[in-house]
Amino acid sequence: MARSDNKTVPTDQSVENFLRTVQPARRAEDAHQLDKLFRATTGFSPVMWGPSIVGYGRYHYRYKSGREGDFLATGFSPRESALVIYIMPGYADFADLMARLGKHKLGKSCLYVNKLADIDTGVLRELIRAGLDDLDRVWPVKPF
Repeated sequence: MARSDNKTVPTDQSVENFLRTVQPARRAEDAHQLDKLFRATTGFSPVMWGPSIVGYGRYHYRYKSGREGDFLATGFSPRESALVIYIMPGYADFADLMARLGKHKLGKSCLYVNKLADIDTGVLRELIRAGLDDLDRVWPVKPF
């Protein structure tokens, strides 16, 4: 079996210390709000994945090819250009939730939000929970 060589791996970096470094101040405020929202929604304590992703929960994947590895189940990164929210791995169609979310852009397994004020955080909670439930049906989700 081939283990993955994921570039994004869990680190010992403190989530609290990382969140204190987020700039500008508005982005930092949104990041702290997202941390509270993810903690409450997932029930998981956060872990830093790589230098800038705050992850909640993890899963172990094993593809038919034999490649396997571990990855964060859900999380976010307060990037300079946008808040990036990771809903892994994006197996289900969440079009109904996305239509109610508010202003956002979509990537493969993530969504981009300029600021939390642009979206309905109640719908985001629903989306996070739906993403975790969907992921858990394919790859069991566990706390870190």
